[in-house]
Amino acid sequence: MRRNFKNDIETYFHRLKATLDKVSRKELEDFLNLLLDALERDCQVFTLGNGGSHATASHMAVDFNKGLSYGKSRRFKFICLGDNTPTITAYANDVSYEDIFIEPLKNFLKPGDLVIAISGSGNLPNVIKAVEYANAQGALTLGLTGYDGGKLRKIVKYSVHIPIADMQVTEDLHMVLDHMAYSILGKVLS
Repeated sequence: MRRNFKNDIETYFHRLKATLDKVSRKELEDFLNLLLDALERDCQVFTLGNGGSHATASHMAVDFNKGLSYGKSRRFKFICLGDNTPTITAYANDVSYEDIFIEPLKNFLKPGDLVIAISGSGNLPNVIKAVEYANAQGALTLGLTGYDGGKLRKIVKYSVHIPIADMQVTEDLHMVLDHMAYSILGKVLS
């Protein structure tokens, strides 16, 4: 039995498009300039998030490390803090899940590096703890958030906020930000 989903599809796409129109263009320009600045200063860029946000953080790393760096003399240096499963599970088991991002940052973070924290709610303790540490170490911090931005939006130095209380639309648009940056910076750097 087939069901007609036309209205459901239109409703979802309408919410997606309407939300995209509300995203601050200044925040998007800051995002692009932070990425370009990290490349020009030869800094590391750390990405982090949980669940779907981790998927976006990991996707960003591959897009920038390979897609925007292959064959170039200047290369992005992205590290996704959730991609080393043995390290994550060791900290989660032996220390706490709240420490899975901060502990690897303690190994690698240098002042001036960029930390991109992705969280729909903006309230996850492991993300907050890592950003507080990064701020204290003199790193640049950027939060990609949804809902009201939570604590993350208040503590990062820069933010791109998706103004909707809907996790799926928020995560969709966080991925759009990655691909937007990839597309625009790819043109700038070619």
